[in-house]
Amino acid sequence: MTAHDLTRAHVAQLVDHTLLKPEATRSDAEATVAEAADLGVYAVCLSPSMLPISTGDQRLAVVAGFPSGKHHALVKAAEARMAVDHGAQEVDMVIDIGAAVDGRYDEVFADVVTVAQAIGDDALLKVIVESAVLLRDAGPDALQRVCEQAVAAGAGMVKTSTGFHPAGGASVEAVALMADAVGGSAGIKASGGIRDAAFAAELIAAGATRLGLSQTAAVLDGF
Repeated sequence: MTAHDLTRAHVAQLVDHTLLKPEATRSDAEATVAEAADLGVYAVCLSPSMLPISTGDQRLAVVAGFPSGKHHALVKAAEARMAVDHGAQEVDMVIDIGAAVDGRYDEVFADVVTVAQAIGDDALLKVIVESAVLLRDAGPDALQRVCEQAVAAGAGMVKTSTGFHPAGGASVEAVALMADAVGGSAGIKASGGIRDAAFAAELIAAGATRLGLSQTAAVLDGF
């Protein structure tokens, strides 16, 4: 599939328009929300400190345990629950990547299920697995095992990356492996380093059902 096979409107409905920079201000968040409305995207993804905030017709996604994933599971759960109580409809949590690299999949499951139980059916749980790290340090099987554990624990979507790790962001290989692992039982969010329509189209063809973008206008302009 190429960028020419997808319409701008279709791709916009796959996008989480994202602002997670540590230096982002309240006015930056409000501007991001306004941009999201203008672009007609599906959701806005923000830091929990920006809540409460109205996002109008766009869904509100909020990160938890971001970006390191090294927070205690109970802290992630409290952060996620607080976000939902202040309007978040989706939570993007980061797993303990070190546990995944070590093959401690039971700990990955416990981490995710703790957050899943905290938010219940009140929000969609998206689990960030930092796929570039897992592929580099543990291999394809580890990436797939982690995705399987995340879905078993209650994730409605697995997500490639925070976009903050030096190992890199989304890749076609990672998305294809993740899609194969979950077999349609959960969505796949590709995030990190997506800057043009051609790459976005490749990721969608590989199985991405959502795109996390900070340069949304530039990507959509290619469709």
